[in-house]
Amino acid sequence: MADIDLQIACEAPALPDAAFVERCCSAALDKIGRDGALAVRICEPDEIRQLNRDFRNKDKSTNVLSFPFELPEHIPDELKLELSELGDIVICAAVVADEARAQQKNLNAHWAHMLVHGCLHLCGYDHIDDNEAEQMEALEVQILADLNFANPYETL
Repeated sequence: MADIDLQIACEAPALPDAAFVERCCSAALDKIGRDGALAVRICEPDEIRQLNRDFRNKDKSTNVLSFPFELPEHIPDELKLELSELGDIVICAAVVADEARAQQKNLNAHWAHMLVHGCLHLCGYDHIDDNEAEQMEALEVQILADLNFANPYETL
């Protein structure tokens, strides 16, 4: 089970509660055989836009960003095995709500997708090339099905 620090940094309606966040993140991590500590921060568009600009050189808001934890190189290997920090996930509540409306998706299902997507990024999954995207999306679909949510990639 994941150790999750949920940070709510916005006033948006219909935000997921800590139990929902833990259930989604734990389902993702359990599926790939990982555990550890992570932070999930739910924020306003200005905050995620600044992070996206500072870390990805994209000056726009986005739905989710993941920041995997990286240990300094000088840490002894024995200690590295004891540390279980995964990293931070930042999700913009307004973007998630707008996307759910525009894509005619259930809001909770979209939140679940963003949480699962963010967790997989923390664990090294990516969608830069077609093969990686196919593998990551298939895993997301399986995890979301385990959580009783529909395939987020099916078109309406």
